[in-house]
Amino acid sequence: MYDIIFISYEEPSADSNYAALKKRFPTAKRVHGVKGIHQAHIKAAKKAFTKMVWIVDADAIIVDDFNFDYTVPDHQLDHVHVWRSQNPVNDLVYGYGGVKLFPRKLTIDMDTSKPDMTTSISDKFKAVQQLANITAFNTDPFNTWKSAFRECCKLSSKVIDRQKSLETDNRLQTWCTVGKDRKYGEYAILGAIAGTDYGSKNQGNIAALKKINDFDWLMEKFNESAS
Repeated sequence: MYDIIFISYEEPSADSNYAALKKRFPTAKRVHGVKGIHQAHIKAAKKAFTKMVWIVDADAIIVDDFNFDYTVPDHQLDHVHVWRSQNPVNDLVYGYGGVKLFPRKLTIDMDTSKPDMTTSISDKFKAVQQLANITAFNTDPFNTWKSAFRECCKLSSKVIDRQKSLETDNRLQTWCTVGKDRKYGEYAILGAIAGTDYGSKNQGNIAALKKINDFDWLMEKFNESAS
């Protein structure tokens, strides 16, 4: 019913994940190489022709029983919908990295000044309690560190609308301590600790928080942490 758009930049597993998506859902389209999280999603929305648009991240592996067959009720056509995703490093299951369903027009017109892209689109949000994918971000040291840094910065800086303090604290604790024995797990933990620190120190500093969407800046931070 709604167009499926796969968004990738320089993720090592992007091609294989897109091929797997296309095998099950041949009409899926791809936006690749657009610099900037907000800009990539705007390009994706412009590539769609339906009133709602499915967004699949490059590191998403769709689970077998998820079929992109959800129909949005008329009164929720202005809502951001986010499905649940499983983290392969620490086993957290929540909206991080999950498949999303966005209103096309609102996505094109999103507020690009906000650090958190999802909440830039609409103040109306629906968390769908169904597992859609595994967010397999742990593909190499940098991408693992980067993903953990960005998510924990957003959590600790409280930029995500409607987040609950106790739930956020529990997630941060898990990100920062669990999964060292998993593939690139040590980089996830290091990124989580660094991101938590950066987000806590820059609460309310939108200019500083927006830097987490600049992958060149993130690479510099990663190289600093490794030196």
